[in-house]
Amino acid sequence: MRNIFYQLLIILGALLLFSCNMRKDTEKEQSPTTFTGQDGEIRLVVLDPGHFHASLLQKFPQRQVNDTVYVYAPEGNELDQYLASIESYNQRPENPTNWQIQLYSGEDYLEKMIEEKNGNVVILAGNNRKKTEYIFQSLNAGFNVLSDKPMAINKENFGLLEVAFDCASTYGTYLLDVMTERNEIINTLTRELVNRKELFGELQDGTPDNPGVIMESVHHYYKEVSGNVLVRPTWFYDVEQQGEGIVDVSVHLIDLINWQCFPDEVIDYTSDVHMTTASHWPTQLTLQDFSRSTKMNAFPDFLQKYINNSVLEVYGNGKIDYQVKGKNISVTVLWNYEAPKGGGDTYNGLIRGTNASIQIVQNQSVNYTKELFIQKDESFDEQTFDSNIMKTITDLQKSYPWLSAEKVSKGRYQIIAPVEFRKGHEDYFGMVAEKYFGYLVNRDIPEWEISNTITKYFITTTALEMAKDINHPESHNN
Repeated sequence: MRNIFYQLLIILGALLLFSCNMRKDTEKEQSPTTFTGQDGEIRLVVLDPGHFHASLLQKFPQRQVNDTVYVYAPEGNELDQYLASIESYNQRPENPTNWQIQLYSGEDYLEKMIEEKNGNVVILAGNNRKKTEYIFQSLNAGFNVLSDKPMAINKENFGLLEVAFDCASTYGTYLLDVMTERNEIINTLTRELVNRKELFGELQDGTPDNPGVIMESVHHYYKEVSGNVLVRPTWFYDVEQQGEGIVDVSVHLIDLINWQCFPDEVIDYTSDVHMTTASHWPTQLTLQDFSRSTKMNAFPDFLQKYINNSVLEVYGNGKIDYQVKGKNISVTVLWNYEAPKGGGDTYNGLIRGTNASIQIVQNQSVNYTKELFIQKDESFDEQTFDSNIMKTITDLQKSYPWLSAEKVSKGRYQIIAPVEFRKGHEDYFGMVAEKYFGYLVNRDIPEWEISNTITKYFITTTALEMAKDINHPESHNN
């Protein structure tokens, strides 16, 4: 039955790509927008902004982006929250924006967007069940797309996403995943250290039981954003709309692993990836928890199938074990309801090298501030290791003058990036947008960026299949 399903996906993908090519051949289309970097030439279209990341991409003004923004969305609380956020940016006393919103909120908002063809870059952040279709339709209409993750939450979405990338290639447009975490300084420094071969050595192969790379991320359903309690839409708790944790947050972890451990390398999922095992399990929420997070006093009908003994079970937790180019990797995503006092979302990681291992720590021991450590391998000479640390820090200080290293125990250093020199999470969205706009001007999006994006969604959506069919994981292996 599964083979028939995948065959149908392949046939559907071929038909969609044929449609994409036919449309280009038969319709009188304008040539792709030429971007030069001039002021105001990027005209944003915001489609169905159901997630606060849509407004964060507009939090900071950019010279190249036109103040007029076209919004196409259904009426409802999510649209209201987006508009309220934009208005707050316009009205803030320091560094205010000047967004002029042109809104269309009819039920045919998607068709209207395609028909009117206002703007040249579509921003997507919202309901993930619709997102892959939005991506395909936008690219097929000739738009460029900057999309929040995840861009695919199941195997059907993954097949359509591959076709969408083919459409982008056909039209000369760009699709990019909003991978904010590459801009977080600890993640950036991790990449630097891993690729200092005299210091780190080579990435260890590891084993399935003792992987060369281990990443874990913990998120929370109830949290504050920009100083305000985040009101979650009710569909956020429906894994068929938001996606399970295994296909959502894990996108960031897999992206970081590709970026840090295989920099600028093309990863082809058909030959470089081997799936090992995957599992998932639910987070339980009471009605009180749900109401506090959504401001709704009852579970909606579409969540009833997830309720067991009056408790909502959300499959936010998952673990993926896989290999890339023979290196064993393990990724874990957890969703708790609320962070401990003084804490927040956390990220911990371990990357093992033949000379030393890099450790990212964000727990109570470091007051929930993400910190970076490097531990020499037992077999490596300590004097040589100390010397390599000093050389590395001296070199990195050319780009990060505030960087330093402190020896905390035998063979172990903390790489110190003072908190006052770190950007905040909300700043990363503007940094991603700026990078993307540079790609549009220079026409130089790397081949690895596209290939590795496709690969990470193969990993997440295949892992979901495996987790749901835990008794037959071997049928999913490459």
